[in-house]
Amino acid sequence: MNVLKGIISEIQSYEGISLVKVKSNKNSFSSIVLDTPDTADYLSENKTVKIIFKETEVIIAKDLNPSISIQNQILCRIESIKKGVILSQIALSMGEESIQSIITTNACEQLDLKENENVMALIKTNEVSLSADD
Repeated sequence: MNVLKGIISEIQSYEGISLVKVKSNKNSFSSIVLDTPDTADYLSENKTVKIIFKETEVIIAKDLNPSISIQNQILCRIESIKKGVILSQIALSMGEESIQSIITTNACEQLDLKENENVMALIKTNEVSLSADD
């Protein structure tokens, strides 16, 4: 599981759902939360939260400026690649922080991924969870 710390920078709420933007160092993440500032104490601007998403939800793109609907687009550098028979684990550096991605080995080979290469990590907004930073 990828877990980062961030600070809530913006909240839009409507009918019990919130679109929350969180800054983590130089990166910005968006998350859909089934709560609002009225129903969850940790949802307020400038509050520190944990940003959580699965390794299997991190999509890798070699196009560094994709024109797609995924809001969480993080420029990364590949630190290491551990290829397995079916799955490969990609360690990604995004400045001072790092995250992990697990993709199929077939996809890793089709993309011809290499260490120290710059890639875009893509995470759908609904796959990013937030929790209070206790």
